[in-house]
Amino acid sequence: MADTKREIERKYEGPPAGGDAPLPDLTDVPGVSRVIDKGVAELDATYYDTADQRLATASLTLRRRTGGDDAGWHLKLPVSEGVRDEIRAPLSDTVPEDLTALVRSRIREAELVPVVRLLSARDIRHLVDASGTLLAEVSVDRVRAERLSGGAGSAEWTEIEVELADDGDPAFLDKVEKKLRKAGLKRSASASKLAKALDETASRKSAKPEKPEKAGKAGTTGKIADASKATTAAKPEPPDSAPRTAGDHVLAYVRTQRDAIVELDPAVRRDVPDSVHRMRVATRRLRSTFRSYGKILDRTVTDPIGVELKWLAAELGVDRDQEVLTEHLTAALDELPSDLVTGPVRARVSTWSEARRSGSRQRLIAVLDGKRYLDLLTTLDTLVAGPPLLEAASKKPGKVIAKAVRKDFKKVAGLVGDALELPPGSERDLTMHDARKKAKRTRYAAEAATPALGRPAADLVRSMKSLQTLLGDHQDSVMVRGALRELATEAHEADENAFTYGVLYGRQEQRAAAVEAALPGEWETIEDKGAV
Repeated sequence: MADTKREIERKYEGPPAGGDAPLPDLTDVPGVSRVIDKGVAELDATYYDTADQRLATASLTLRRRTGGDDAGWHLKLPVSEGVRDEIRAPLSDTVPEDLTALVRSRIREAELVPVVRLLSARDIRHLVDASGTLLAEVSVDRVRAERLSGGAGSAEWTEIEVELADDGDPAFLDKVEKKLRKAGLKRSASASKLAKALDETASRKSAKPEKPEKAGKAGTTGKIADASKATTAAKPEPPDSAPRTAGDHVLAYVRTQRDAIVELDPAVRRDVPDSVHRMRVATRRLRSTFRSYGKILDRTVTDPIGVELKWLAAELGVDRDQEVLTEHLTAALDELPSDLVTGPVRARVSTWSEARRSGSRQRLIAVLDGKRYLDLLTTLDTLVAGPPLLEAASKKPGKVIAKAVRKDFKKVAGLVGDALELPPGSERDLTMHDARKKAKRTRYAAEAATPALGRPAADLVRSMKSLQTLLGDHQDSVMVRGALRELATEAHEADENAFTYGVLYGRQEQRAAAVEAALPGEWETIEDKGAV
């Protein structure tokens, strides 16, 4: 299993190769007691990427390095400016499969090849406090870059690197930087050594862009419609330009959700907390956007993609819904006085929950490595690159986008109205659940509309989120009551006392009744505000 290290560092430009290291005396940096010379380490790193540099484009770096005290394979994933997670694996002749998997959403089926070799003479100093605790490592790196593929030639430079010690205070880097700036140093214009090497050794001839890959046509086997064959009525703006048309705004939101899925892939594989939920939400946002904005994006193209997004959301949700239900049951038990808990209730809940777990980490990883998922990512890329825009996409966003949001809001209003007219019972429960799903869709449509419509759309996002939460509490109660009926039946068949399940059921009925009582007032407030 690969190790992970959070790396917080800053890079500064130094003098030309061969010049003296421009490090000032750092002992007077606040908090520093001593500067310890750790000598010079000779580092030899080969960086890997696809032929078209997909990793570098995403600010990811993958290298095999010898020398120093951390020889091995290193994959660096960006977290924020100056912060990266470094995933480490032992030395081997080929790229470790664990690391290849973590970049799968970027490289797809492309081969990883050596692109740059960096030879560095690293002059290392440790900044320590009065107790000898390491605060930061400062190094002067004299670097020689040799291009191995996709370019030619070599380059040399010197840079200063300041890396915060593990669990250190990031504010300490500001103190060091203040001293370095006074000495005439400035932040490096390149985010990494690799970025600088690629730039300085690149072939200056413009490369002909590759055609986007095509996916198959829609079918019942999970294949996706070829988005590149859609007739477009309006050309999209480049991603880096300000959105102007209705199509620009919708595509910007689509692009953001596509990016979220790709970027969250490594986190899901690493089981980072909340990553599965966040990827699942991104798939739902995309699918809702395709449905809400069917007058802008051709649904004959996007509907089959929506089917695949629904499949992916379901795979991501395997076991998660059961976990949430178990959490609700456990929390409800915790709220009960001990004298109302009779029999082995907690053990029964635990056994019941485990019996309904149908997924595993291995299953989810197999999905992420599978052709169906990778084809979906490629199809999303194709759609973003050549979107199936309809005539309305070229119009100003005010009317077109607002009309789509109002249409969704009207559907929510209809369902809430129906629910308020129904008596308590299963039909009302189902209608309230449908209203919750439509509120979520309207919320996502309003999110996409906010850059174009401003405050009215932002207000609607908040209104729909509030309604979604209220109706979600009701649906949770419905699901918990269903689980309690199952548990009570199992307990009875095992000759266990079922009293506690009845108490919990009654409390959940009260919870649902409270939501139903609050709904008219909540909806009246939302209706008064209206849609966009």
